[in-house]
Amino acid sequence: MTEGGLDAPTRHVLDWRNPDFHDPAAIDAELRRVFDICHGCRRCFNLCDSFPRLFDLIDESKTGELDSVASADFGPVIDACTLCDMCFMVSCPYTPPHEFDLDFPHLVLRARAARAGKVGLFEREMVKTDRNGRLAGLAPGLANWATATDNGLTRPLMESIAGIHREAHLPAYHKPTFAARAEAEPLQVNREAPAHGRKAVLYATCFVNYNNPGVGAAARRVLAWNGVETVVDYPGCCGMPQLEQGDIAEVAAKAKAVAAALGPRIENGAAIVALTPSCALMLKFEWPLILPDDPAVRKLSLATRDIPEYVVDIARTEGLAPGLKALPGGISLHLACHARAQNMGPKAQEMLKLIPELKLDVIERCSGHGGSWGIKKEFFEVGLKVGKPAARQALKAKNAYLASECPLAAEHLAQGIARLAEDGQGPARTYHPIELMALAYGLEVA
Repeated sequence: MTEGGLDAPTRHVLDWRNPDFHDPAAIDAELRRVFDICHGCRRCFNLCDSFPRLFDLIDESKTGELDSVASADFGPVIDACTLCDMCFMVSCPYTPPHEFDLDFPHLVLRARAARAGKVGLFEREMVKTDRNGRLAGLAPGLANWATATDNGLTRPLMESIAGIHREAHLPAYHKPTFAARAEAEPLQVNREAPAHGRKAVLYATCFVNYNNPGVGAAARRVLAWNGVETVVDYPGCCGMPQLEQGDIAEVAAKAKAVAAALGPRIENGAAIVALTPSCALMLKFEWPLILPDDPAVRKLSLATRDIPEYVVDIARTEGLAPGLKALPGGISLHLACHARAQNMGPKAQEMLKLIPELKLDVIERCSGHGGSWGIKKEFFEVGLKVGKPAARQALKAKNAYLASECPLAAEHLAQGIARLAEDGQGPARTYHPIELMALAYGLEVA
């Protein structure tokens, strides 16, 4: 055994059907083993709020060691983890194949899985993104009025009843959905582009389909200009919101359904291109660990690409279509944690560097959002604190554009910037990197 690990981290299959996986005594023993190693290392002290909570627990205990911390006090440490994977992918020297065999996020997932049946009603309902998107789509104006942060009538009620912080940005809803818009608005493919002949399926994701169709529209236009024939498909949500709550069985059901639906597309020679990094992470990595023996899931994992990853591959393999022009004013680009966790390199950064004469400032710190975690009353301010260094960096750069591969992270950063700015104002709008590529091509952006 070496001190620390320099090998690429590898993950074990999640043995979630084994009764021992949910056994409280076994979970507690593993929590204590891992927490004691973390206490001795403390390399992750500034990544998120889980580690400061753990170290404070230990430091304030009777002996200053884990042996005098009650297991009943572990809850806040587990609750504060956003499953961003940065400790596992970036910081931890003890991930497998190291003998210590640490995977803090998946241990948190296991602890949450053991209590998945105890998740509160509003928490369970909040993460039913497909159901919520369809209902809100019936009257998007009303839904957006009710969820607006300046609504002094509904947001305090949502905070007291559902536990959603009144200042947390909530994504707007749109009608029609991105999938419906794409079907109604066919695009002409550039037959002169070097990459003409490629086929891609845009996996819409619940967020783009219901909340931000502009990201999908920009992706379609950029790919069409580069000769790629695209179709939009959305069999259902990837299950990341349920994974955050430890409902692995529900995630497995979603994985089976989506993999089966997209299988024929892959057999027809198309790549599957995910439009948000959390969903790409699920399809590429989390699903195969949950359903390792499912051939459709394995096939989908190998066929999936993140949208910046796919554009960079075009640039490297065939070359991009001409027409990119400078974007004056510069870009502050936040690298989303779930993009970094895909271990593919900073593809959004590589993609935007293809724009000529570009001033690009890269923010490689957590935004602090953390999906449904970051909008909760108990965690919203914590998330802003975690994201403060990233917001400060963006504010200092004074660029014209603020972008993130995760649109929710971008909005969270914008709120953090507004807190720091002398005039209390954040950016007028934020962007996904593919939207900036569309702008550089002179293509329409919503």
